[in-house]
Amino acid sequence: MKFDAKSFKLLSEWTYEKKPLARGYNMRTLHVDVGTRKVSEKPVSEDMKKRFIGGKGFGLRLLWDATKPSTTWDSPENEIVIAMGPVCGNTNYPGSGKSLVVSLSPMTGVPIDSNVGGYFGPYLKFGGWDALELQGKADRETIVFLDGNEGLVRIFEAPADLPQDTHLLAEALTHAFAKDEKDLQSVSVVSAGRGADHSPMGLLNFSLYDKRRGGCRVKQAGRGGIGLVLRNKKIRAVVARYKGVEQDSNGAADPAAVQRIGLKLHREIVVNDDKQCKMRKQGTAHLMEVMNDYDLLPTKNHKYGQDPKGPEVASWVWEKLFSQDVPDGCWFGCTLACAHAVDHFLLETGPYKGTKVCVDGPEYETAAGVGSNLYVYDPHGILEINFYCDTYGIDTISFGTMTSFLMECWELGVLNKERTDGIDLSWGNWKGACQILHDMAEGKRFGVLAGRGVKFLADYFAKEYGADPQVMKDIALHGKGLEQSEYISKESLAQQGGYYMTNKGPQHDEAWLIFMDMVNNRIPTFENKAEALHYFPMFRTWFGLQGLCKLPWNDVEPADNAKWPEPNKVPEHVHNYIDLYTAITGEPLDWEGLILQSERVYNFQRTFNIRQGFGHRKDDKPPYRAMGPVFEDEYEARAERYDKQMKEKIGIDPAGKTVAEKVKITREYRLKQYESLLDAVFKRRGWTPDGCPTPEHLKKIGMDLPEVLEVVKGRIEGRL
Repeated sequence: MKFDAKSFKLLSEWTYEKKPLARGYNMRTLHVDVGTRKVSEKPVSEDMKKRFIGGKGFGLRLLWDATKPSTTWDSPENEIVIAMGPVCGNTNYPGSGKSLVVSLSPMTGVPIDSNVGGYFGPYLKFGGWDALELQGKADRETIVFLDGNEGLVRIFEAPADLPQDTHLLAEALTHAFAKDEKDLQSVSVVSAGRGADHSPMGLLNFSLYDKRRGGCRVKQAGRGGIGLVLRNKKIRAVVARYKGVEQDSNGAADPAAVQRIGLKLHREIVVNDDKQCKMRKQGTAHLMEVMNDYDLLPTKNHKYGQDPKGPEVASWVWEKLFSQDVPDGCWFGCTLACAHAVDHFLLETGPYKGTKVCVDGPEYETAAGVGSNLYVYDPHGILEINFYCDTYGIDTISFGTMTSFLMECWELGVLNKERTDGIDLSWGNWKGACQILHDMAEGKRFGVLAGRGVKFLADYFAKEYGADPQVMKDIALHGKGLEQSEYISKESLAQQGGYYMTNKGPQHDEAWLIFMDMVNNRIPTFENKAEALHYFPMFRTWFGLQGLCKLPWNDVEPADNAKWPEPNKVPEHVHNYIDLYTAITGEPLDWEGLILQSERVYNFQRTFNIRQGFGHRKDDKPPYRAMGPVFEDEYEARAERYDKQMKEKIGIDPAGKTVAEKVKITREYRLKQYESLLDAVFKRRGWTPDGCPTPEHLKKIGMDLPEVLEVVKGRIEGRL
């Protein structure tokens, strides 16, 4: 069925004056309250720009101002903030099309930020805004439409027969709001499918119209359940239209420099990518066999890190399935073009069985999370789960980690068909995993139960089914309520910190230190690890402030990168980013200034967590499966390695000891090591032993705002 926006019921309309974007900023943000249907604009002050930069920083600042310590994810005042950064939208430098989505998370209770591609963020920016705040709760299903060319915002009632699942909804709304067939690429849709109605794993899909394929594709703001927030507000979709993207739509201070810096990286990608990670042919799936070879590929709920079946889902398998020689960037001008897809995929389950669809991905996290981690080595099964997660609006990372937990509980006898409503959750049964998704989308009991995530399920199974509470706690891979993403962390103390010392939960976008720590042994001391756990989270945070993708930073490298003193930082690319920022904004920046920009926002986010009642040392502890072997067979799978570590690192001879004794000794040692790591990292970050930024540190970095100091002083004095 075709839909026409002219036939949608108009609920309210607001017009605004178009202003030229200058040096990466509009200096104003857009606020939409879907409950009152009131639309307004807010100025961006010079102080806000200086302290919070853009993107994630603006999102956190606006969310802080909109909420209170008592605000929960489903409070009307909770917001979804979509914000860009000054670098976002330029078409010269690869990876510049990202926007950041911030909200109070249904999974964690603290702010979540999610980095996403697609066209919506840049279109919103070029339409006149540095951020969009969505607040309130509508009394009916609602569509928010932003036309950046006409300078208007319209709120419509969504037609009752409008499709709900993303692959149909994005197509319907793109055609409805485009002026004509030539205008389809000017429209981008943000939405969440039926699964997001019932699960805190719900995500947001950001669409892009692919002219070569003649249809919409989607990228995900996947983490933390923002899709459930959208649906709780009765927002069916947010649609942006903007036509006329040009090489200098960003209003750069030095457009020629922006072009020169971009050309440098374009050439590097063309020359080096095929010799390095093959991102243009395989995307992030190039990691599959690498992780398997190094015992880092999650297998059976992260119990193991490799399997002989690993080559069945290796990069060359995906390269053959992906459509090649298609411009697969998720924003204009990205030569890395890693957003691959499988076309004409025939579905075997669910409501679209027998239909051929385009599947976006899989990315590495999806291929590992719903593949090897479920012991699924059938590429078709992985793609089917991938498709239904996307169209139902469910995060593949949380879904993969949750389903692997369920499958291990099935193996342990905690679950059976009576408890799963007839679903067989034996390892490798991808159709069983799909059935969970279908039940989730339809609001059926077990699907809704599973969709509540591993934190809830671990407690539920102990209480309702008599499962061992300690085992449930050990194997439920989450931090702060967010499921861990898909790298084995138990063999790298630094990566355990990189996952569980994050402000939002165990997500790999802050620090990926496994090779530095475990393979290359470049950070042997606690002080070395603490320095890495300061620099890399701060550096990676910077991408979220600017509207950048991190993949062009280190998934393609200069040919002589190994000659630099710290090659893992890819120093030449860091200098590229510094020069790019200055060329767009006109503001000088150096290496230390880059880190300082991020450190201000990072400490603000930590303080935000504290304001919401979290941000303690205890909130940064991993489940033991993320730290070491829980079971005896898990130890025995790496017995030679663990016995050697016991002798050389712990100073205990394993000879003559039972496996149970060795598991206990290893556990005690690793738990103590993590506590020492917390001490070192908190000290390096300028925090108290309980993980609270000190007033002195906040003053040093320029984040000593009165409202921020009030929160940290309240925590330190024991009032919070």
